[in-house]
Amino acid sequence: MRNQSDNTSLPPSRRTFLKTTGVVAAGWSWAAGSRARAAKLETLAIDGGPRAVRIRGSKAWRWPLYGDLEEEAMRRVLRSPSYAPLDTLERDWKHHFGVDFCRAHCNGTGALSAMFFALDLPPGSEIMVPSYTFFATIAPMRMFGLVPVFVDINPQTLNFDLEDARRRLTKNTKAVLPVHWIGLPCDMDQICDWADEKELIVVEDACHAHGCKLGDRYMGSWGRMGVFSFQMTKPLPAIEGGMGVYQQRDDCDRATAFGHYKKCFGKYAKYEGSGMATKLRMHPLAAELARLQLVDLEPRNAAGVRQAAALNDRLIQLPGLLKQTSGRTDIQRLHYAWNMLFIDEKKAGMSREAAVRALQAEGVETSTLAYPLQHEMPLYHEARWWHHKPIIPELPGSKKANAWSLPLPYFTSEQPELCDQYVKAFEKVWAHRDKLGKV
Repeated sequence: MRNQSDNTSLPPSRRTFLKTTGVVAAGWSWAAGSRARAAKLETLAIDGGPRAVRIRGSKAWRWPLYGDLEEEAMRRVLRSPSYAPLDTLERDWKHHFGVDFCRAHCNGTGALSAMFFALDLPPGSEIMVPSYTFFATIAPMRMFGLVPVFVDINPQTLNFDLEDARRRLTKNTKAVLPVHWIGLPCDMDQICDWADEKELIVVEDACHAHGCKLGDRYMGSWGRMGVFSFQMTKPLPAIEGGMGVYQQRDDCDRATAFGHYKKCFGKYAKYEGSGMATKLRMHPLAAELARLQLVDLEPRNAAGVRQAAALNDRLIQLPGLLKQTSGRTDIQRLHYAWNMLFIDEKKAGMSREAAVRALQAEGVETSTLAYPLQHEMPLYHEARWWHHKPIIPELPGSKKANAWSLPLPYFTSEQPELCDQYVKAFEKVWAHRDKLGKV
C-alpha cells in the first residue's frame, strides 16, 4: 500500500479502497414499510429538523488519489528529463488493451483533432455524434471541413441512440462517433453492425471509459479509431493528456504526422521536421503519471462500481428513482464524475426541483443538473465556421436527460457511513413526498 501524507485528513488510499469496498444492500427494503413509517415521523431539515447527512463529504470524492509512487516518479523524470515516458506509456497501453497502434497526445482534445485528421475525409463529410457531450468531441471537426450530424441519446443510458441515427442518415454521412458517457459502454456491437451495413466508419470517444468492456472487448477498440482523455478528473488521471488508438498503421501514421512532427513513419516520413503545423505531443510528466495510473486501473474501476452499487441498489427501491443503465449484463463499466440517478416525477410524486431542495437541506450533494447541449451552442448556428452549416435538430432524449437527472457525487473511497446517511436523507424526503409534491 502506498503511503499518503496527512493520513488523518485524507480518505483511504486507493489500494485500501480496492481491498475493502464491496458492501451489499441485501436485506434492505423500502417496500417493507417500516423504514418508510420511521422516516415519516422525522422532521425534514428544510422544515427545521436535523440534517440526515452529518459527514461533510468533499474528501469522499477526492480525486486524483496520487501518493508516494507518483511523487517519486515525478522526481525521477525531473532528474533525467526525456521523452522516454511517452514510449513507455504507449508500449504499456498497447500491451494492456491488446491494440496494435496508439499515440500519446497533450490532451483528449488533441487526440480527437489528430483522429479527425487521420480520417482523411473530403470536406462536407458528415459524422454522426451526440449533442450530449463535451465540445471536444465535435468542435475540432470544423478544422477539417467535417460536419456534425447531431444524434439523440437514450435518456437513461445517456448514450448514442441508434434508432435516431438511422433516421438521420444521409448520402453525405461517412462516420459515426458514439461517446461512452460517464463510463457506461454504448451498444457497440449493434452500432458496428449497422455501420458495416451502411459502409460507415466507426470511431469512438472513450474519454470516460478507460478499461470498460462490452463482452471481452475494450471500449476504444471497437471502432477503426478511438480516443481517451487523461485530464485530472478522468478515470485515468494524468492532470492532462490523451491517447489515440488505431486499428490501421496508416491511420496512426497520419495522426502522428499531424501532432508528432518528429515521429513520422511510412508515407508520412517525408514530413518529419515540418509535421502538419501542430505539436500535440504529451508532456513526459503526464505520460509517467498515466502509466502508473494504468497499473491498477481495472480493480480500481471495479471497486468504484461496487461502491456505487452499495448506495444505488438501496436508493432505486424508492418510487420514481432510477440509475444510469443499459440493462445489459455483458458490460464492464466504471463510474466517473457523477453517480447519475434519475427521478421520474410522476412516480416519485414530486418535482425534481422539490426533491433537490429537500435533499440539499438534508446535506446531500445534488443539483438540477442540465448538461450543456452542443447543438444549442452559438458555434453551430453560425455558418461562417463550417464547410456546411450543421442542421440544428430537436433532440427530445437529450432534453429528457437534462429534465430528470439527479446527480450524486461519485465516492472514490469506501464510505459506508456516508452511504447510510445518504440513504436516510432520501428516505426522509421520499416519506414526505406527498407534502413536497404540493409545494
